[in-house]
Amino acid sequence: MAHRALERRRMLGFFVSGGAALVLGGCGGAGGESGSDDTSASSSDSTAGSTNSGTATTDTSSTSGASGSTCIVDPTETEGPYPGDGSNRVNGSLVNVLAQSGVVRSDIRSSFGSLSGTAEGLPMTLKIAVVNVNNNCAPLTGYAVYLWHCTRGGEYSLYSSSIQNQNYLRGVQVTDSNGQCAFVSIFPGCYDGRWPHIHFELYQSANTAMSYSNKLLTSQMAMPMDISRAVYAAVSGYSASVSNLARISLASDNVFSDNTSEQIAWQTPTFTGDTTNGYTATITIGIAV
Repeated sequence: MAHRALERRRMLGFFVSGGAALVLGGCGGAGGESGSDDTSASSSDSTAGSTNSGTATTDTSSTSGASGSTCIVDPTETEGPYPGDGSNRVNGSLVNVLAQSGVVRSDIRSSFGSLSGTAEGLPMTLKIAVVNVNNNCAPLTGYAVYLWHCTRGGEYSLYSSSIQNQNYLRGVQVTDSNGQCAFVSIFPGCYDGRWPHIHFELYQSANTAMSYSNKLLTSQMAMPMDISRAVYAAVSGYSASVSNLARISLASDNVFSDNTSEQIAWQTPTFTGDTTNGYTATITIGIAV
């Protein structure tokens, strides 16, 4: 399955070779992700220290990837309680990072606008291809991807009490003529009760990507087990994720558990890299246009 996925991605022309590592790991804050109407939210997970050296390496590619030679439509998943897309509030105030100048950016590791701060963690670069399932997986140009995920300690900017004054690990990118875009981030941590993941919303254009009401798709990417275990065990700051990951599985996760094996494979990026220099990941987002 993995080899077929890699060949397919090479054909689409977005398989990444070498270079900066991409961080698209996902993880929720404390509590489940059953919806986005919470009026207030905070994470009980805090960034944990680690005595690990961070020098371990892993296989250059994960064993997960898009399934088969034909692309499929991404399943809809919950946006969770921390979307920052204008659909909910924190402490009574509407949170909509999509309406802020500067949200369209590739490197999402630092806060933007009037905010400052940088999320620490293992570097990760995420390459995304958006394709039309109704047209032989043809690339979709000019589509906007809004991506967000948690810190290495399982917290979300704008929501978790310790980082409500930050907006890092959130950003928008627009696909080019090949249907591709990229984000530079960190590998996300794992909080208790959720499989490591990254959230995203898909919009028809950058102009429509200013409010959640215009989104075409809301879904999540699942981080591969082998890569997650390697990062959490070897890299400083991820130690709390080791025990959190040990208590969760795809079968017990409240988001991914109802998906087919093909959907899970399709939702899982393919990784190259190591725990010393970071990772580059690639994934396809399929919609029916």
